[in-house]
Amino acid sequence: MKNIYLIGMPGCGKSTLGRIVANSLGMSFIDADDYIVEKSGKNIDEIFAECGNEGFRKIESACLLDISKMKNVIVATGGGIVTVPENISVMKKSGSVVFIDTPVENILSNSSLSGRPLLKDKTKIYDLYNDRISKYTSSADYICENIQDRDSAVETLLEICNKIIQILQ
Repeated sequence: MKNIYLIGMPGCGKSTLGRIVANSLGMSFIDADDYIVEKSGKNIDEIFAECGNEGFRKIESACLLDISKMKNVIVATGGGIVTVPENISVMKKSGSVVFIDTPVENILSNSSLSGRPLLKDKTKIYDLYNDRISKYTSSADYICENIQDRDSAVETLLEICNKIIQILQ
């Protein structure tokens, strides 16, 4: 089976929901940021400090290519994965894309944004959201609303993933 890629804003729940659903479905789970750290030997802050946003995006794209060769994996991508058009093509060719749609207010109230280089200034999350929302929606094969509690979002994502699995088999 092909992969399921979770896209969305930093702090929207991609990793949390992805881990739970992957475990429930007996699939592997990869957090793309963790994969980048493992492959580069540097944490995300160090990569941004040394290479800037553009350098980080190149590393992220190379790691996505590696991940795209795997099968039967739920992948929590980095929030900016959709800013590089080639990444969208890679995800579409190797799986299905699910946008975890979480209101900015929920992200700000429910998520620790420390350790997220582009969100150190919390007011910038609105600028990021406005810049990326059309990229998220146009890239997604499915949209999972993460509006209420985590259990509701898990249930919705599980339904979407089951639908994807049925289509891909």
